[in-house]
Amino acid sequence: MSFPLLTVTAAVPAVGAILTAAVPAARRTAAKWLALFFSLATLVLAVLVAVRFEPGGDRYQLTESHAWIKDFGVRYELGVDGIAVVLIALTAVLMPFIILAGWHDADPLENKSQRWRPTQGFFALILMVEAMVVISFEATDVFLFYIFFEAMLIPMYFLIGGFGDRATSSQSAAAAAGGSDENAAAQRSYAAVKFLLYNLAGGLIMLAAVIGLYVVAGNFSLQEITAARAAGTLDMATNTERLLFLGFFFAFAVKAPLWPLHTWLPNAMGEATAPVAVLITAVVDKVGTFAMLRFCLGLFPEASKWATPVILVLALISIVYGALVAVGQRDIKRLVAYASISHFGFIVLGIFAMTSQGQSGATLYMVNHGLSTAALMLVAGFLISRRGSRLIADFGGVQKVAPVLAGTFLIGGLATLSLPGLAPFVSEFLVLVGTFARYPVVGIIATTGIVLAALYTLVLYQRTMTGPVKEEVRTMPDLRLREVLVVAPLIALLIGLGVYPKVLTDIVNPAVKHTMSDVKQTDPKPEVAVEAQDTKKGEAAK
Repeated sequence: MSFPLLTVTAAVPAVGAILTAAVPAARRTAAKWLALFFSLATLVLAVLVAVRFEPGGDRYQLTESHAWIKDFGVRYELGVDGIAVVLIALTAVLMPFIILAGWHDADPLENKSQRWRPTQGFFALILMVEAMVVISFEATDVFLFYIFFEAMLIPMYFLIGGFGDRATSSQSAAAAAGGSDENAAAQRSYAAVKFLLYNLAGGLIMLAAVIGLYVVAGNFSLQEITAARAAGTLDMATNTERLLFLGFFFAFAVKAPLWPLHTWLPNAMGEATAPVAVLITAVVDKVGTFAMLRFCLGLFPEASKWATPVILVLALISIVYGALVAVGQRDIKRLVAYASISHFGFIVLGIFAMTSQGQSGATLYMVNHGLSTAALMLVAGFLISRRGSRLIADFGGVQKVAPVLAGTFLIGGLATLSLPGLAPFVSEFLVLVGTFARYPVVGIIATTGIVLAALYTLVLYQRTMTGPVKEEVRTMPDLRLREVLVVAPLIALLIGLGVYPKVLTDIVNPAVKHTMSDVKQTDPKPEVAVEAQDTKKGEAAK
């Protein structure tokens, strides 16, 4: 029996969560270091998964399969393709930085009595989310995936509602100094409940579709169902396939989030601490877009093509709407949240463009958006914690008193607007090229998102970092060593993957070919190449 590397990769952060939660209340610092250790151990295992994965090999590798609930055909089945490998790596890379960035976010407040162990609970919940996200990327049994797809909502609910941002989006001095007044606590509770209800609604609809899939296919194995469909031994009625597709897609669109199911995200990111906001949009939400590729296209290829026109329209609305609303935001964290809605629109656009460039770009976009959003949001979190306010108007002239903070904030912003030379540019370019190839009008409209991204990013930088130095920020300290250790590696990755994306595309492209084969699509032949060949033939004839 081979070593169960995938199981261990998911189990290590889960064990870390249990041990971190068990640390005595007086040993808060020990709990932090323990959580950091287990996140680094998971990163080592994720690197090992990437090293052992062979891009030119079988579609699903490092597979594990064990009987679980025999009467219902449920198995403990794990396996990774290239898309899952890079997303597991993204998750493992971000977690140590999330933990370091949130090092003091759960420290007890001096004016509050602590009736439980919040510091240990905070870091334990983060590790538990990591474990559930990793196994969601690994699961090839639909029922197994569903369990963890839903279970991750529980720790996220407590992270949003129980460990909210101590800064304020209002000018309340009491909230800014004391951390959380009754109104702030109510806002956090509202954001957490809204997050939970939206995602639970999507999950319940998906559960009905999961049961329907079992009735039709007789099992939950993704590999067996896709193989049976390819061989023609499993024939779903057209209406049945479309209904099942809609059940799955609805849940994934909520998680993604896609317009008009997006409204929970600005509330959740606004009220959560900056590290938890990164956990939401850079890690957890990627499960939704990943599942569109793995389950929607893999299980329901014909229904995916049937729904493509409507989904492309929803993606376009997400791109333009998210960017427009971001332009008008006064709250830094809500601006980043709406920008993320626009970016998720690009990811969905690339997936359903049904071209290899579009789907490769969408996968890279998941990775690069995670890195760029983490860099921007974490630096924004450092900025907000210094001022005690999330309002853009409360800042000004920061670059004169904290140049390193301002510089890293600028690089994170430039990555968000997909500046050439930084990683997000490559993914956004591929998505647009893949979309233009099949849907040129859709591609043209989508480019407006790029223009608006430049607007909201540069205006944000101008209003917070340039101009006269406001009295409240005059004594603002620059980034400390711990904060530099958080941001510097993310910036290095953004530059490195922007200059040399081949390290990811070599892993992703073979998996994308399999997905394109599932939906029986080939890339449109470029007309320009044909015209060029005709010109060469004419010149040769002369």
